[in-house]
Amino acid sequence: MPYGIAGTGAAPEAPAAAAVVRRARAAGMDMLDTAIAYGASESVLGGIGVDSWRVVTKLPAVPAGCDEVEHWVEESVRGSLERLRIPRLHGLLLHRSADLFHEQGARLHAALLALKARGIVRKIGVSIYEPRELSEALSRFDLDLVQAPFNVFDRRLKTSGWLARLHGRGVEVHARSAFLQGLLLMPAERRPPRFARWSSLWVAWHAWLQERGVDSLRACLGFALAHEEIDRVIVGVDHVQQLTEILDASRGPPVVPPENLSSEDLDLINPTRWKAS
Repeated sequence: MPYGIAGTGAAPEAPAAAAVVRRARAAGMDMLDTAIAYGASESVLGGIGVDSWRVVTKLPAVPAGCDEVEHWVEESVRGSLERLRIPRLHGLLLHRSADLFHEQGARLHAALLALKARGIVRKIGVSIYEPRELSEALSRFDLDLVQAPFNVFDRRLKTSGWLARLHGRGVEVHARSAFLQGLLLMPAERRPPRFARWSSLWVAWHAWLQERGVDSLRACLGFALAHEEIDRVIVGVDHVQQLTEILDASRGPPVVPPENLSSEDLDLINPTRWKAS
């Protein structure tokens, strides 16, 4: 499916997706992140063949009026495994952590635990938008895996103390949005006008890149990879050339941009608010 503000506007064709998966595997990558809600992603990956990969997928929001949560979870996961053509998952995440706090949250968590006990899922967890979601989730439920946004501008996972706490608890951490959906990689002239209100931050970002003599791709990857508490950094690509550039950029030394390049303005760092802003 189309993704990211800097995307091409079209989903990669199956041959292009297959080429990306082959290149990634040859480079030593061994984990794929997908979701039921990601268009035809699971089916495309199943057609390519991903039985040698560790696959993480996500359940959508529990349907309104769903009285049999356990059955819904079972059927949803069965469908994912059939589309992916694999016998088990490395990780199963809730796309909305808020589902744990609804009336049937305990039953939902119990259903995830049951899949883990049967060996169908190795790790269960949540995908979050804000670190504050973790306070209630981890105070009430045992989770093995958390996926959260983390990038040069959005450092809340670290500044909130949750990155260190998750690592200390042995929770696997996957950092997504390393490029802020591609916004951090855009040259100034291509950046949509709606982001002009943060002009001082953009000026500081490009000035720092120029001063350090580092490109934006290397800076973004180097920042995320510099944190040993992060187990995986999730990247999305449209074609093999993008993946090759990412692989090349990931091999440099750690990069630590200054604190003044971060922001806690949700209108900027939370892409779900971009249409409204």
